[in-house]
Amino acid sequence: MKRVFTLSEKTWSASCLQYKWQKTVGNYLAVAGPDNLVKIFDRHGQKVNELNLSGICVSLDWDKDGDILAVIAEKSSSIYLWDANVNKTSQLDSGMRDQMSFLLWSKTGPLLAVGTSKGNLLIYNQQTSRKIPVLGKHTKKITCGCWSSQNLLALGSEDRSITISNHEGDTIRQTSVRADPADVQFSVMKTDERSSPGESTVSVALGKKTLFLFNLNDPDNPIELAFQQRYGNIISYRWYGDGYIMIGFSHGYFVVISTHIREIGQELFQAHNHKDSLTSIAISQSLNKAASCGDNCIKIHDLTDLKEMYAIVTLDEETKGLDQMCWTDDGQLLAVSSQQGTLHVFLTKLPILGDSSGTRIAFLTSLLEVTVANQVEGESPVPVAVEVEPSFIAVGPYHVAVGMNNRAWFYALGDDGVERVKDTEYLGTVASMCLNCDYAAALFEGKIQLHVIDGDEQVVQEDRQTKLFPEPDQKYRILSHALTSEFLYYGTDTGLIQCFYFEDWQSVNEYRHTVGVRKVFPDPNGTRLVFIDEKSDGFLYCPVNDLVFEIPDFSPAIKGVLWENWISNKGVFVAYEEDKVYTYAFHKDTIQGSKVILVGATKLPFSHKPLLLHNGELTCQTQSGKINSVVLNTHSFLSNPHSDTSKDKHQSLLQQAIMLKRFSDAWNICKALNRNEAWGELGRACLHHMEVELAIRVYRMMGNVGMVMSLEDIKGIEDQNLLAGHLAMFCNDYNRAQDLYLTSSYPMAALEMRRDLQHWDSALQLAKRLDPDEIPFISKEYAIQLEFVGDYTNALAHYEKGITGNNKFQDHDESCLAGVSRSANLAGKHPSRALKKDCGAILKRMQQYSEAAQLYEKGQYYDKAASVYIRCKNWAKVGELLPHVTSPKIHLQYAKAKEVDGKYKEAAMAYESARDWDNVIRILLEHLNNPEEAVRIVRETQSIEGAKMVARFFLRLSDYGSAIQFLVLSRCSDEAFQLAQQHGQMEVYADIIGSEATVEDYQSIALYFEGEKNHLQAGKFFQKCGQYSRALKHFLKCPSSDDSLAIEMAIETVGEAKDEALTNQLIDYLMGESDGMPKDAKYLFRLYMALKQYREAARTAIIIAREEQSAGNYRNAHDVLFSMYAELQTQHIKIPAEMATNLMILHSYILVKIHVKRGDHLKGARMLIRVSNNISKFPSHIVPILTSAVIECHRAGLRNSAFSFASMLMRPEYRNKIDLKYKKKIEAMVRRPDTSEVEEESSPCPYCGFSLPECELLCPGCKNNLPYCIATGRHLVKEDWCVCPHCDFPALYSQFTQLLETESVCPMCSETVNVSEVKKVSDCSRYLQQDQLER
Repeated sequence: MKRVFTLSEKTWSASCLQYKWQKTVGNYLAVAGPDNLVKIFDRHGQKVNELNLSGICVSLDWDKDGDILAVIAEKSSSIYLWDANVNKTSQLDSGMRDQMSFLLWSKTGPLLAVGTSKGNLLIYNQQTSRKIPVLGKHTKKITCGCWSSQNLLALGSEDRSITISNHEGDTIRQTSVRADPADVQFSVMKTDERSSPGESTVSVALGKKTLFLFNLNDPDNPIELAFQQRYGNIISYRWYGDGYIMIGFSHGYFVVISTHIREIGQELFQAHNHKDSLTSIAISQSLNKAASCGDNCIKIHDLTDLKEMYAIVTLDEETKGLDQMCWTDDGQLLAVSSQQGTLHVFLTKLPILGDSSGTRIAFLTSLLEVTVANQVEGESPVPVAVEVEPSFIAVGPYHVAVGMNNRAWFYALGDDGVERVKDTEYLGTVASMCLNCDYAAALFEGKIQLHVIDGDEQVVQEDRQTKLFPEPDQKYRILSHALTSEFLYYGTDTGLIQCFYFEDWQSVNEYRHTVGVRKVFPDPNGTRLVFIDEKSDGFLYCPVNDLVFEIPDFSPAIKGVLWENWISNKGVFVAYEEDKVYTYAFHKDTIQGSKVILVGATKLPFSHKPLLLHNGELTCQTQSGKINSVVLNTHSFLSNPHSDTSKDKHQSLLQQAIMLKRFSDAWNICKALNRNEAWGELGRACLHHMEVELAIRVYRMMGNVGMVMSLEDIKGIEDQNLLAGHLAMFCNDYNRAQDLYLTSSYPMAALEMRRDLQHWDSALQLAKRLDPDEIPFISKEYAIQLEFVGDYTNALAHYEKGITGNNKFQDHDESCLAGVSRSANLAGKHPSRALKKDCGAILKRMQQYSEAAQLYEKGQYYDKAASVYIRCKNWAKVGELLPHVTSPKIHLQYAKAKEVDGKYKEAAMAYESARDWDNVIRILLEHLNNPEEAVRIVRETQSIEGAKMVARFFLRLSDYGSAIQFLVLSRCSDEAFQLAQQHGQMEVYADIIGSEATVEDYQSIALYFEGEKNHLQAGKFFQKCGQYSRALKHFLKCPSSDDSLAIEMAIETVGEAKDEALTNQLIDYLMGESDGMPKDAKYLFRLYMALKQYREAARTAIIIAREEQSAGNYRNAHDVLFSMYAELQTQHIKIPAEMATNLMILHSYILVKIHVKRGDHLKGARMLIRVSNNISKFPSHIVPILTSAVIECHRAGLRNSAFSFASMLMRPEYRNKIDLKYKKKIEAMVRRPDTSEVEEESSPCPYCGFSLPECELLCPGCKNNLPYCIATGRHLVKEDWCVCPHCDFPALYSQFTQLLETESVCPMCSETVNVSEVKKVSDCSRYLQQDQLER
């Protein structure tokens, strides 16, 4: 820590001072002594102003933004206000009559709280000038207080009470304490529960002994913490972090506790920082540091690890001890006052500002001091005093520049010291600056101003004094720039990198990147450049050849790049982030081309900013304004003595040296290791980097004579690609070697290499491109090798390619022919089928068909064998192979041959195998006289040509029906129609064409039948061609024998036509309007259904059902109503009440038979009661139904019901119709009545829950008609609901499943139902709503 200045005034001597730093910015320090003055100093110790008070200063404080200083003094009712922005003082009358004792600004607003010695309070709003006096807030002097971030005000008073007030002064909490309070603070106490947001805990020191914690959310349970007596009195405490409190005690102890409920009372840290006494503690959140002062020293701890002492400062001159301490908000300056009345200000944190040029660095060492150093050259550091606290620094070979905002000051660095050259103002706030020998380049607001530094006109031409980038017509913003001795580089938001050359005074190179370029870092010569784009990706750009290389593993947090300044190690650079630095090497000349590699990473100490890289040593700047050197992990071989290092370590060092191309260091390491593996690794690296001379030395050391001689042969080659190709071959990277050879001046080297390596396939490919005349000779060499390894197929192929046909190479050709014979012979004996196939193909190409066919046959490739035999006209062999042949083409060729020979049966079989059906049919009809087989084939294959042939055949036989059929099949509809017309076969024709005919076809047929007076057929075909009116006319003319079918067709026609006139015409016909003969109602019903007139259909269905019912056909009536009911439900049409009621009664009648058959007489009786109560709907069977009702009711114990129905039977109109079997019993029942009756069980209504008899279908409670069970006829209950899976009618689940144990069909729809298909319905509201809609 560096002392910036010390303040010592005579009037302050031997007294304690009050002082406060300006909040937020920390530019001013207000100090009050015993001399009725408040003096205001700037951060460099210069006095700015002073306030004359009427008495000694009682309290002073800055507002939250640091704009206003408020002061109160003894013997005055005024509040003094000093405005830092305009340097003016004003006074505000408080209106308080008693002495003011306390003053504090709000943390969040323009509110000032002032307390008095009698416990009164004033809250003043600086913005509105409103004053709120609060009398009697306390009964005694207000001594301490604190504002919360929610604008609550906590006050402590000598009346031993704490009050919490809002910003209007209203008390919202109050608590008494047992000793005088001091140092009230707001904070957040750690709890297990999620507390309300904001500062909810008030802390206060009581009687300097205990710490009192008062939670506003839990006011009844305050916590009081006591400490060890040996610590002494509580001097000061501070909250920090997540609910921690740091406390300083008078005996020099420094203690940290936690307010977490589980840890309360435990000391997390304790140190005896000062031997005799501790007088103050302070915390800087921005620095993350804590300080304590006592005796005559200051101790600073790191908050992340309190055991780590950051700094100790001893002030030997302060013999009486230190007093108070105070940090600026940004943590840069720490003020410490002594009990002698002096004030010391220390620099605890400096902005890390620095720059480098070559090996020279400049860095900020104090607020107004920059140091220029060049440790590499051995120059002494030169301090440069500057006028302002700089926001940027730039250094060049002969100059240093500092500046802030839009202004810069330039200093010349000479042998005689530092001399200020000039200061310059720019057109905007400077973001960064770079210098070289002559020029300065300042970046501001997306522009660069380039100008000379000294302005010596003799040195620089007038037109080259200054230049502004970009040009007016160039629309981009410059984001970064850098200077070298000869170039200015800059990157823009459009991705442009521009290079400006001072010598020519113009741009000489540009590169366009895909996204904006954020930062540029050229190497010292300006021949390479690292840039970082807006995606935080890094690239290396070479302006000389416009090549760009992506930097691998580039961290997105990289802040900057430094190039190695050691002249022997060009191409190395580091990229650094907050706590890490990555070393990269650019390998320009390698056999793999140029590339960037990551060598390794090094951890940076905390808050170190790299400024310079020289020979693996990184010079960094620290927060304290000093520099520190860090040796990179990647250069550890420089500092390791090779003799004392382990072999594994040596290996690692060797790899580092090789990656950095430090071959001389690598040589020394290899000598120290003295192992062949190390020399081999270095040798391979030399080959990789094309260091031929060094590689020769290395391999000579290894004793590798062959490699040394090979390298000696190529070391004079100037063609880089050819040289790289040879080296890649030596490294066994043959593919790369081939690529390099092909791009070199001697591409034949690639072919020579592949031949020497016996890479025959590659050699053949290369020979096609480079020297086609060599192909036969390479093929022969390849064939010899293939024959040797037993690959006869490929050997045969290559021997064939090896034949040149040139007399000049007769011996070569004879050798190849001999190879062909050997390979073919060996292939025939070889068990491999594939080998025989391949050799057969080669022999076929050589037109040796007989041998090729035999090889194919031996290999069981019958199709190929047969094909080759056909070429030889060897039909006998083809015939033998035919059962194994699958190719239709071969079968076809064989069939044609047999047909020519007159062997028709064999020809037909061969045509069939070839699937040539037309020829099969032709042979069957013309030569074999087998029409049945021909007809079968036509029907199966649907062959059009075949059908025509069959049709012609039947026509010759006068079988017109069959002829028509096959003419239609062959799509000769016109011929078929004419034939049918001529021979009266139209009905046959009409049946055959079916649904495939066109409208014209149907119309032709219809007209024919119309002429023949065949009304039914005419109508049918008029309907098919869409002439509905004519169709209906013919249907209605049909004779009575066709009546039923004609009416059905008429209904279908009207349904399709959707024509009202036709509909009315048919209705009139059905009602008997036209001929006086009404037709069956079922036709009218079907008409309405066809027309989708469901309501009319429903009314008709009711009439039909009534007729069926009257006729005693109850099941038919039930089915008619059910089908209509289902249709209406599907169409979402309301069910007529009469239909629903009739269906229910008919269904009840059907259930009677089911239950009586099952022996369940009670259920049968209940249903018979319902039917008998509606007996008028069963006129044909009144007596039998009533008789059954009497019998079943009697059996079920319903004697009263049995008696009532028996009495009904005794009426004269029924009495004589009773079955004699039961007549006497019924008469006896009436004569001796038994009115006992089993009471019917009740169940709840599914709508309202009202309890009513099970078979009752009208609820007295809600007046709803209730849905009934299709299994029992009872009303349904919600808890026992299911539905038929087919008709969706509801049933009681328990009863339906019980019924299905003996019955297999649904009683309603008669569909087969399995018990497992029936599922209980948990929510039946859908069915109940539907039921209400139906009604």
